[in-house]
Amino acid sequence: MIPKIEEKNKAIELRKQGLSYKEILEQISVAKSSLSLWLRNVGLSKKQKQRLTEKKLKSALRGAKRKKEIRIAVTAEIKNKARRDVGKLSKRELWLIGIALYWGEGSKEKNYRPGTGVQFSNSDPYMINLFVAWLIKIVKISKDRIKFDIYIHESHKNNTDRAINYWSIQTGFSVNNFKNVYFKKNKINTKRKNTGVSYFGLLRVRVKESSNLNRKIQGWIEGIYNNCGVVQW
Repeated sequence: MIPKIEEKNKAIELRKQGLSYKEILEQISVAKSSLSLWLRNVGLSKKQKQRLTEKKLKSALRGAKRKKEIRIAVTAEIKNKARRDVGKLSKRELWLIGIALYWGEGSKEKNYRPGTGVQFSNSDPYMINLFVAWLIKIVKISKDRIKFDIYIHESHKNNTDRAINYWSIQTGFSVNNFKNVYFKKNKINTKRKNTGVSYFGLLRVRVKESSNLNRKIQGWIEGIYNNCGVVQW
């Protein structure tokens, strides 16, 4: 019994010093329920409460940091394995990928708007580069037929040169190819997240005199759909 009384008194003294339950349990080997019973009437000063709050916050931050590190490591492992799954792509596979990209992001000819040329728009530089490479290497379009338009929100007018340099670097084309810049009106209550330093607008890739190429791509798209085993076009 006496050892328990001594443990209780020591626990109370440590608590009065502002130690947390965890810190006390590291020095006194008792059940947490017993400790809670012993300390339920022990008050703490404002400074001691502040110390415990700061300690809990630091612990939470350490926990969050550790979770983030684990998430980053797991994500890297998943991505690395996924990259290996792809392997080297054949010319035919690249051809089909380019068609699928245009299906999703390209301009199509409409009955009420005949003669539409090839136009592909996106803000992802990887997608833009893949499409441009597809035009040059797979479809055999000469570089001088490829033109670019930048669409950027009017609140970023002062960053026009920055956007031009960015897209020039990303695509490998001279800055002289990015003189067409168009400004989009900003919505007052926009929910866009890409409004900071990483915002470079949207890039439209155009091919000169390409209405027949657009029709050909449309035929390729229909061919994919007809042969994918879903529904006939």
